[in-house]
Amino acid sequence: MNLSITQDTALASVFRQIGSSSFSPSVQTFERGETIFFPGDPAERVYFLLQGAVKLSRVYETGEEITVALLRENTVFGVLSLITGQRSDRFYHAVAFTEVDLLSAPIEEVEKSLRNNPELSMLMLKSLSSRILQTEMMIETLAHGDMASRLVSFLLILCRDFGVPGANGITIDLKLSHQAIAEAIGSTRVTVTRLLVELRDKSMISIYKKKITVHDPVALSKQFT
Repeated sequence: MNLSITQDTALASVFRQIGSSSFSPSVQTFERGETIFFPGDPAERVYFLLQGAVKLSRVYETGEEITVALLRENTVFGVLSLITGQRSDRFYHAVAFTEVDLLSAPIEEVEKSLRNNPELSMLMLKSLSSRILQTEMMIETLAHGDMASRLVSFLLILCRDFGVPGANGITIDLKLSHQAIAEAIGSTRVTVTRLLVELRDKSMISIYKKKITVHDPVALSKQFT
């Protein structure tokens, strides 16, 4: 396989070509809360996120589940076998954080494409680098002992990855329930609701139709983290 790729080539269009005639570029849809794969599942396919957000979490023997990344559109995930160079099982629990549309390809076809085209490898590397950075930020967020700092750090990550600048600040382009936020930061819905109300009363944020606007991310960061 020989793909002609430039820096301006969308990774989505490249991903659709992987596998040539053996890969049908059909879109698979998952509803919010639906599992894409479980830890221990065979790592047989690589996924490309076309639309929505996917939560990756690590499940421990105690039953505790910790969020390690919240993936945005135009992100590749499920690539552990590519990194280790051997067949492996899934390490994370991947769940649709919102309704999502995914493309997927057999891992063997992705490997062939990467070997045949170094430019495709660079595109994949850039996507994975962003993922790794967010995972590091999530780990730092969960290291905070108090839930107020966890919540603020999480909101700042969402501003970075899902934020849309506007006249009133940065709006996080996700419809976020208090329960979903609580699950992401290891808290409870009641605690998250109380903390969001406090931030709103201090004019740090506003909420409209489950979308949160952070009025001044720098001020929020300085005051609460």
